[in-house]
Amino acid sequence: MSRMTVSVVLAGVGGQGILLASEIVAQAAVAAGFDVKTNEVHGMAQRGGSVIAQIRYGKEVFSPLVPKGTAKVLGSLERIECLRYIDYLAEDGMAVISDQKIVPITASTGQTPYPDVDEQLLARFFPRLLYVQALDLATELGNVKTANIVLLGAISAFLELPKDAWETAIRRSVKKEHIDVNIAAFQKGMATYIK
Repeated sequence: MSRMTVSVVLAGVGGQGILLASEIVAQAAVAAGFDVKTNEVHGMAQRGGSVIAQIRYGKEVFSPLVPKGTAKVLGSLERIECLRYIDYLAEDGMAVISDQKIVPITASTGQTPYPDVDEQLLARFFPRLLYVQALDLATELGNVKTANIVLLGAISAFLELPKDAWETAIRRSVKKEHIDVNIAAFQKGMATYIK
């Protein structure tokens, strides 16, 4: 991996913590000694719109933009959002998807239907899929806002970054009073994938 650039794409809806999650991935790669570049698109994020973050790390990285078909991991905090960015995932890439459903206003008002998407349907699109109950696991910790960190814990199984680099990244990225619950959330996410 030392010569290869690793690409990660994170997707979700505004307010889910995608930008914090991308910062933690980037900080973990930095803590592991890699060059890192990131890019985020969050146009209507504050109004519940789509958010995407791209993280690339390796010995030397020249662009923050993930070329389509090259992401080692596509992580999604919302089950439909993963389909919006499916073309970024490499053929042998891993999709780590939260089962959370956030119905957009156009669907909740009856203007358009919310697609009926479940794990079985997603498995047809993503041959390598880890479907995570991130919100439920975060709720068990008493803090639903840590669902993004639960998802990162699950994603970490597919990125060859040391556990201590992840913990360093969490400590650098969240407020002091939230460090312990976020580390616990990360560990819960790690436990969703048994090697």
